[in-house]
Amino acid sequence: MKTRIAVAMESTIQKIARSPNGDCTLIIMAKAPRPGVVKTRLAQSLPSPAVIELYRCLLNDTMALARSLEGVEVAMMCPASDVEDLSRETGDAMRVVAQMGNGLAAGLTSAFAHFAASGRRRIVAFNSDSPHLPASVLQIAFDALASCDLVVGPTHDGGYYLVGAKASHPGLFTGREMGTTNALEALLENARVQGLSVRFTDPFYDIDVVADLSRLAAELQLAPARAPRTAEWLVEWGRAVAQPGQSGRDT
Repeated sequence: MKTRIAVAMESTIQKIARSPNGDCTLIIMAKAPRPGVVKTRLAQSLPSPAVIELYRCLLNDTMALARSLEGVEVAMMCPASDVEDLSRETGDAMRVVAQMGNGLAAGLTSAFAHFAASGRRRIVAFNSDSPHLPASVLQIAFDALASCDLVVGPTHDGGYYLVGAKASHPGLFTGREMGTTNALEALLENARVQGLSVRFTDPFYDIDVVADLSRLAAELQLAPARAPRTAEWLVEWGRAVAQPGQSGRDT
């Protein structure tokens, strides 16, 4: 299966014609910044207040990235219990929509069902901790949907950071594989069963562990304007970990 995925991804890397964005919706899949809920793997290495502050920086920079695309409607999908908190985070910047059910699979299913029903023709959902993505990757995802049913942005660990479609496809997302190294394989198998054509954007990495933070810090040191809030946090984090007995920001 992994070999077939690699071949499919390789064959997808080609120039995609740019298309107008008037029918596009970009959805940020988010959670409220609460201890024990966001960045749980990082919480094994960083103090809880540092994890929450980092996630808030990532979320705010991801919102700015989403809003940088011209002519694209931007919205946020989250658990129903998080709508109030995230509405305060976003202000008037975008709609915050409650998902039906629990977990990421339910959230993605809700996202495509909700926005496809409202008449949007191209819908892309992506992670709330993705300020390191070039805006061009999001645009390529929308453009790819002009010639396929499903577009996927794979991560290096076997998951995916982005998924887009032109319609709702019940059963496409399954909760059992979410958050595992088999998530991408499961998604592509479900797409195959439903007869959906698939294209890919470039692979990227998630922000899950301290090594990911180090990689992101090196990238943003060269281009801090890509994600200014996150870049500032990472500079302070770097200073903190350089001090004996420190593993992250405590405030």
